[in-house]
Amino acid sequence: GKVDDGATTSDYDPEEVKRKISINLTMLPCYWKGAKINLIDTPGYSDFVGEVKAAIRVGEGAVIVVCAASGVEVGTEQVWAYSEEANLPRLILVNKMDRENANFYRTVDEVQSKFGARCLPVQLAIGAHQNFQGIVDLLTMKSYIGSPAKEAEIPSAMQTQVDSFREKLIEAIAEVDDRLIEKYLGGEEFSLEELSDGLRQAIISGRIIPILAGSALQNVGINWLMDAIYNYLPSPKEREVIMADDSAKQAVEPSQDAPLAALVFKTSADPYVGKLTYFRVYNGVIDSNSQVWNATQGGVERIGQLFILRGKTQEPVSQLRAGDMGAVAKLSLTSTGDTLCSRDKPVRIEPILFPEPVFNEAVYPKTKADLDKLGAALSRLSEEDPTLRVHREADTSETILSGIGETHL
Repeated sequence: GKVDDGATTSDYDPEEVKRKISINLTMLPCYWKGAKINLIDTPGYSDFVGEVKAAIRVGEGAVIVVCAASGVEVGTEQVWAYSEEANLPRLILVNKMDRENANFYRTVDEVQSKFGARCLPVQLAIGAHQNFQGIVDLLTMKSYIGSPAKEAEIPSAMQTQVDSFREKLIEAIAEVDDRLIEKYLGGEEFSLEELSDGLRQAIISGRIIPILAGSALQNVGINWLMDAIYNYLPSPKEREVIMADDSAKQAVEPSQDAPLAALVFKTSADPYVGKLTYFRVYNGVIDSNSQVWNATQGGVERIGQLFILRGKTQEPVSQLRAGDMGAVAKLSLTSTGDTLCSRDKPVRIEPILFPEPVFNEAVYPKTKADLDKLGAALSRLSEEDPTLRVHREADTSETILSGIGETHL
């Protein structure tokens, strides 16, 4: 689908279709090279930062998308700061290379000046705007043109740039491992396997942030983005879970064999099934039609049918294992940030910290008859979105809605 046609899997809400922007986070699970990847599409607009914070909290890595024409924007810096705070390995995709005024090298310079020299291209774009043809892979030293991609010769006009950027990348990879630095200083060539392994190590440790190029609209470079997610970002097993005990925080290695521990990262009101609770399983297994313990609220929660969400589509599953994400409908006690676990071995996962609201607006019903409806609607909205608050101003008898910004409200 296309955003301009209102036909994408992720932006299905009527407001998102109308405004042509993402407002809510959306789950987009897919299989790539036999592995399941749970992609979470988040809004780029800074007013909807609560959705971004929730996604960063339950993700193993981030793909920060930068427009090749507009460059680094306020939202980019905001998401970067949150990824740094969460110590999240990340990739940068310079997207929209087919746009007018797109410039890969200008965007790379801007990214490096804002976020540091560890942001290094692993690909170079061939051409821009109407002349955007494809990418040069600096690891394999091959170029790929068109969609579907066909291997081609590296354009001779780019050879000097390609050699220069590859040299910088190899030097940065070599610095990760003593064995590689010895080889590098000895003037020996690295094998592709050594480069890939070294790059993965550098990305996971945060020493290198790779920059990729592409055009989502033309489907150019997107296979390489998926390869980079699969090859270089950590799996759920490689990121520890932070448990919040009464006395101290404790990092635990995730395991399918451990007792259940799942974090609720979003609550939404679905027009067909009612309240829908999104959660990420960190430890153990959760089954459909079972009972779990809500450690945050201190009560038993009955689990009905579990779903995997793909945009607005709900696909029923019998169980979800450690590392996976899903949803369940009609939970009575549970809200965003709660931990679901086993009653015998209760644990609490560190909750999500959402930003405080900074923008206030008075809201009124159109008619007196709508007063009760307004109260119910506002309370449902604030349950869905932890960055929204509703209170009654005693002095003026007004209902005040507080959020992150004007667009948010």
